[in-house]
Parts: sequence; C-alpha cells; structure tokens
Amino acid sequence: MPEKMTAGRTEKSSLAKPEKLAAVKGMNDILPPDSARWEWLEDKVRSLMGRYAYRNIRTPILEHTQLFVRGIGEVTDIVEKEMYSFEDRSDKHGDYDHLTMRPENTASLVRAVIEHNLLYDGGKRLFYMGPMFRRERPQRGRYRQFHQIGAEALGFAGPEVDAELILLAAALWKELGLSDWRLEINSLGQPDERALHRAQLIAHFEQHADALDEEAKRRLHSNPLRILDTKNPAMKSVVESAPRLIDFLGPQSLAHFEGLKAILDANSIPWTLNPRLVRGLDYYNLTVFEFVTDRLGAQGTICAGGRYDYLIEQIGGKAAPAVGWALGVERVLELIKEQGAEIALPVPDAYAVIPDASAVPVVLQTLQALRAAGVSVQMHAGANAEGMGSMKSQFKRADGSGAKFALIFGEAELAQGSVAVKPLRGEKAEAAQVQTLQPLGDVAAWASMLRA
Repeated sequence: MPEKMTAGRTEKSSLAKPEKLAAVKGMNDILPPDSARWEWLEDKVRSLMGRYAYRNIRTPILEHTQLFVRGIGEVTDIVEKEMYSFEDRSDKHGDYDHLTMRPENTASLVRAVIEHNLLYDGGKRLFYMGPMFRRERPQRGRYRQFHQIGAEALGFAGPEVDAELILLAAALWKELGLSDWRLEINSLGQPDERALHRAQLIAHFEQHADALDEEAKRRLHSNPLRILDTKNPAMKSVVESAPRLIDFLGPQSLAHFEGLKAILDANSIPWTLNPRLVRGLDYYNLTVFEFVTDRLGAQGTICAGGRYDYLIEQIGGKAAPAVGWALGVERVLELIKEQGAEIALPVPDAYAVIPDASAVPVVLQTLQALRAAGVSVQMHAGANAEGMGSMKSQFKRADGSGAKFALIFGEAELAQGSVAVKPLRGEKAEAAQVQTLQPLGDVAAWASMLRA
C-alpha cells in the first residue's frame, strides 16, 4: 500500500474501494434483451390505440399530494400506506409543497384534462404509458416502481363506451397472443344506491364482528366495501353471506349494466358476474371490471378499470362522465412468458466485418448510407494495438448478433471499390451460396437485398 509523510510520521494511504451501489429495492433495471420485449409491447399498444382513435397523453411523475388524497380517497391503502410523498421547498415565502410520486395515473390524467380544458369541444379518448410508484412488499409481478398502460374515455356516459374499452383490451390480448384470461364484471351503481348498501353492509359485519380480522375492523366504518375484497380465507363465509350491492341497484343503473352485457355478448366476449368485485379506489361508479389469469399466482389481475363519473368534479372540474382501465406491464409480460407466446426480438440486418482498422473511415461512410436507406447494421468494434481482431472471431460475433448477412470490407474488395456480402442465415447460407460483391458507390442499388 502506498505511504505518505504527515507531520513527521508515516501513514498508509486509504484508497478504499467505493461501495458497490445497487438499485433501490423493488425498482428494477430493464436490460436487453428484455427491454426489446417492452418495446414490442409498447409498439403493439400504440398501433392498436391508433385504430381505436385513442390519443397519447403524458403527465408528470410528481404531483401535489392533495390530488391523490382527493382523487383516490383518504382512507384507501394507497394514500394511507403506499405513497412516496415528501416536502419540497416552495418558491413562495419559504413554505413547503407536499408532493407525491404518482401511485396511479387516472387522477393525474383528470387533473391535466381539467387544467387544459380538454373537454371544451366534446369527449376525448386518451391513453398513457409510464412508471407508477407504491411502497409495497416486492413480489412477482408487483414492484415499487411498476409500469402501467391505460386507456381513458372522458365525456361519454353510455355503456357503449364501457364496452368499447373492454373490447379494446380484449383486442390487445389477441394482438399479444394471450388466451388464458377471464373477464369479471360488476356494477357499483350510483352513490345513493351504494349508501343504502353500505348501511346494510355495516350492519351485517357488526353482527359478525367476531369473524373480522383487525384490518376489516379498521375499515368497517370508513370503507366497508373494501372488506369484500379481503384475501383472508378465515373471512370467506362472512363475506360471501354479506348483502350484494347489485341487489340495491335502481332501474337506470341496471339498464346501464344490461346494455354493457348485451354489447359484450354480441361481440362474443365471455364474462363472469363477480358481485364482490369492488376495486381498490374510491372514485368508481357503475361498471367495474377486471381481466384475470390463474397463471400468475396471487397477482392474477392483469388489467382493471371501470367508470368514474364523479372524479372530474371531485378534483375541481366541471362534472363530466368518464371510464377507463389500466394494465400492469410487468404482469402482462410475465403472462406472455408463461404462455410461451413468441416475441420476435430485434436483430441487425447485417454485421460489418473489418479485417484492417485503416478501412474504418470507408466502412463508416458505407454503413451510414445503408442506415439512411433503412438497413440495420452492426459494426465490429474494439480496435486496439493488435488490430481489429481475427476474421474467425469477427465472424463468430457476426453469427452471434443474429444478422442475416456479413459485410466483409477486405483489402481486395476495397481495392475494387466493393464490399463482399455473405449470407449467414436461411436457405442462401445453407446452400453455401458464394458471397457477392456489391459497389460501395451505389448502396441504394443493393440495400433492399439486406432487408429482404
């Protein structure tokens, strides 16, 4: 170890190796080739949303905490336990702003719609993609930074829009090659109907107070509907015998629900009535639904949503109906993997083999022309004092890249103003077809061959 002189004495220099840093628990890096699967899914979503005339919206990750307290509900698990919130010094008077990393995106989207008056000329169909944050116990398909894709239709009151969104989700499963799912639906009715049900629900659970766990007792008077969503098997019988909300619905709520079911039936979308489906957020009314799978264990919900006709007014806008859903990207990708659906990962069209580093300027000029013509090319790199590496090692890398062709910029080829094109895959490679020479000065004439 090096030594240094300090005030007449010798000390050993402390050049300690820096501590290795890791990602925050529950917040994961997405690396190649997995990142290509994410891009594939996002491309499918963008294409499908365009066909349904849904337009992209992007909202900030940080919002004022009050947005979620008001929008999601003060006594929900998300607001009480799971949000990442902090104080940020305000620009005014040295006060502090209370900010939160968004735990979901519907409240943010509604805030943006109100702030920018997007409904001034009629309803809007919007979709979003991005990260959300909740402080939960990380487990398969459930992380502290997780990603959602959502679709929201604002300004439309009829059941046909509820059905459109469900049909949109079902079309996405088909696009992704997913079949192992089921659709569960329910109606939460309107606030006055829920109030009647709530009173009966509280009375029922009070009569069976001995069967309630501590969490249910805590929720009994603040949010009794959430007790129906318990995962505690010991409470199964008392929950199953509880009054059903659907039995309290009036004619208009029932007509809305029947309209939804009729459209789903007409489009051959199978559904199951789940009278205990309540959703975890306070802002829902009328239609609620979930797409569920049995392949992911406890985290079986891959997409969920419903109607939230009062949220816009609740956040401060002019009253307008709305409905939407969100899917968990991590869970959908897990399901794709579980079902063995094929995802074509991106590979380059060609790999440039460079025997001599002195050829690099000409090589890059040619590759730039190919890329401008729409060809994906990976260049061999890593030149050192010993050169570019052996031809054998370069061809090994070319094969490992998945490229269909190798472009060989050898001395003899360059002397002729050409590049050798060698097939690496498919029938041409199997037939050991002789490589061809292509002119460097007319890339456009042969670029399409590499893309075929």
